[in-house]
Order: sequence, then structure tokens, then C-alpha cells
Amino acid sequence: MKPAASESAIEFLRRCDTCSVANAVESFGTRLRNEGFMNGSIRRAFPNIAPVAGYAVPVKIHCSSPPMSARAYPDRTNWWNYILTFPQPRIVVIEDADPRPGAGALVGEVHANILRALGCIGVITNGVVRDIQALQRMGFHVFSSGCVVSHAYAHIIEIGHPVTVGGLKVAPGDLLHGDACGVLSVPQDLAEKLPAAVARNSAREHEIISLCRSESFSLDKLCAAVNSKPCPDGLPG
Repeated sequence: MKPAASESAIEFLRRCDTCSVANAVESFGTRLRNEGFMNGSIRRAFPNIAPVAGYAVPVKIHCSSPPMSARAYPDRTNWWNYILTFPQPRIVVIEDADPRPGAGALVGEVHANILRALGCIGVITNGVVRDIQALQRMGFHVFSSGCVVSHAYAHIIEIGHPVTVGGLKVAPGDLLHGDACGVLSVPQDLAEKLPAAVARNSAREHEIISLCRSESFSLDKLCAAVNSKPCPDGLPG
């Protein structure tokens, strides 16, 4: 298991938007700019709530056909013990491995309450959830491809291994950060360095935005400002 980030680093992520954190991560040059985040197929169900940060608890499910043994997903309660092996806060990351994800939902009102009791603050899935109104009322963070009325034959087929959701490979214990723009994987060795990097980038962005809103704006001034130092949005440096 990867070492947990400090509480202050997690709290910072809860206050910061994902685009700013993504820019900060990019500034360290530790991975390609087209890596480390989920694509637009994974959408936040409730956009107007605070960002979320936590440690990934990955599982893989099937929904379109009955499990090979037992009756349904509650029979695999051993995965609840698995959840408790991760540091808090926890985010369950579910890969729906059906050929066409979304035939049913593992997480609805009852299971979301179970997960919250186990220290989980949300769920991320390439599949769907159900009881969406209840999940919103309880403040459970949801990132998914949509919602559905039934759990169908939802059952867990694998725990303890990486999953792929929204094009992002998520390993057990990965630090994830999400808001209305999407979900980002945060390198844990950079977690303590992010506040300073975000502050530097924000100052740079503010400089350019202020110039664009200024009555003295000119293209020459914009080019000079952009070329003076690297821009967090990737404009020519």
C-alpha cells in the first residue's frame, strides 16, 4: 500500500479545483499531459458541491448476467473487509466489465450508506448508479456515466487489482481528486508540493487575465506576458 498523503494535503485538494491541480502536476513534468485523468465519459452527478479527494478502492463488476455462484452481490461481503485495509477517506472505483456497461447498478441508497459507514465518501464508475436523488440528499459523491432504475445482476467479480475507468488505470490506494470538470489521479509523491505549485500557476494566470481585462490591453503586451515564463494552460512559453 502506498503511503498516505498528509491530512493537510488532502484538505488542500478538497478546496482546490481539479484543473488547477492538473496544471500544477503538469509543471513537474513527471508524466505526459494526456495521462493521469479520466475522459469526459465520466461525469459528476452533482456539480455544485465541493471537490472530493480520497484513496481508490478498486473493484470490478458484472451486471448483465447472474453470478456464477451465490445469489447476488451481497454474498461477496468479503469486499467490505477489503475496503477497511485502505486509509481514509476512501473512494470506491468500480469498473463495469460488461460488454455494454450500465445494465445495472451496484451502488444505490442502501449500499451507499453501507459504504459511507465504512469510511467511503463516494463512488466513481464507468457504469451507472441508482437512487440518484437519495445519493444527492446524503451528500455522497458520484461520478458515473449515468443512472438506472435497477441493480439487475450486479455482482463483484474481482477485488485487489487495478481497474480502468474512463480511460484511466486506477491501482489500489491511488490518490484521486474530482470535481465538476472530472477526475484526476494525483501522484502521491507530489501531494505536499501542490499548494505552492498551484499558487505559482494561479499568480501567472491572474497576471494574464488581468492584462486581457485591462483598458491598456494590446496584442504586443499579451505576447510579451505569455512569452516571459511558462503558462499553466500550455500557451507558448
